[in-house]
Amino acid sequence: MATAASTSLKLDAETKARLQRLAEARRRSPHWLMREAIEQYVDREERRERLRQDAFAAWAEYRASGRHVTGTEADAWLARLEAGENSEPPAPHT
Repeated sequence: MATAASTSLKLDAETKARLQRLAEARRRSPHWLMREAIEQYVDREERRERLRQDAFAAWAEYRASGRHVTGTEADAWLARLEAGENSEPPAPHT
């Protein structure tokens, strides 16, 4: 991890007590739990943002080219993969 910077965080009394109980049960510090929770949240939200950006790019590409696969074609390909077959994705068409 890079050099740590200090950040202030205000919690209501109930959340702080819950955090303290959980930290004791896990034999970790409240600080460790908060840092871990924030890191997991940021990782998850960064993945969501990448997915959102990929979806916008795919939509723009579809609008520009009209190339696509149907839901039926995609479902059939996914079913083959699920069955353990090594299958190429369907070719896009207009």
